[in-house]
Amino acid sequence: MDSIENKVIWITGASSGIGEELAYQLNELGAKIILSARRETVLLKVKNKCKYQDHVTILPLDLTDFNSLGIVTQKALKINGHIDILINNGGLSQRSLIVDTKFEVYQQMIDVNYLGTIKLTKHLLDHFIAQKSGHFVTVTSLMGKFSSPYRSGYCGAKHALHGFFDALRMEHEKDNINVSIICPGFIQTNVAKNALTGDGSALQKEDNATENGMPVNECAQKIISAIKKKRFETYIGGKEKFGIYLKRFFPRLLHKVVMNSKVR
Repeated sequence: MDSIENKVIWITGASSGIGEELAYQLNELGAKIILSARRETVLLKVKNKCKYQDHVTILPLDLTDFNSLGIVTQKALKINGHIDILINNGGLSQRSLIVDTKFEVYQQMIDVNYLGTIKLTKHLLDHFIAQKSGHFVTVTSLMGKFSSPYRSGYCGAKHALHGFFDALRMEHEKDNINVSIICPGFIQTNVAKNALTGDGSALQKEDNATENGMPVNECAQKIISAIKKKRFETYIGGKEKFGIYLKRFFPRLLHKVVMNSKVR
């Protein structure tokens, strides 16, 4: 099991939720962390709550500003001279029926959840190859393994991440590059409140499943354990995790279970 101490870890989506909690826990374990998200003021608040603030650097980025991601990556590399781990955590959810969802919302889902992550990953890949080590940790979702109503665009983008990062792992195992895919279920964050509705506006309300989900600090602990163990794929949550196995062996039963649940 690898140690986190003194590792240089870059976290996207670090201004709230899972990314924010990972920042606190990884900082306390002695990692040198780079925090990225769109809002610099919120990142500064996260930094100020970290135990060892001298080991924290904030680096604003917008995953949909593809042309800027190469420049941001070079800035990240200059901070400590190298990067050991990239945690691809930035993302956006959705709550709307397909028939009610504008095509532009699907474009945004792909840009934020998939293409921005891929672009950033590719910019850092050459560095990992050159130093003959590196670890991509990509936070997808259980919705990257099976689907549910109201989340069509989100599910599609998260499924795509699995296809890409499984291939990256195979192609660059020879370069000592590790890939861990993290699949959370219902976690107590603001993911539902910030989710896009069919017209592109934010939902601005919580759902019961998220409110009653796993505490975010427990989720972060499990992610850090998976990082240390360099696990290929990790499922985190409550009973919703069993959807993985129903999808694989009993897909029609999973369909019935999801349709009978309060999935919105």
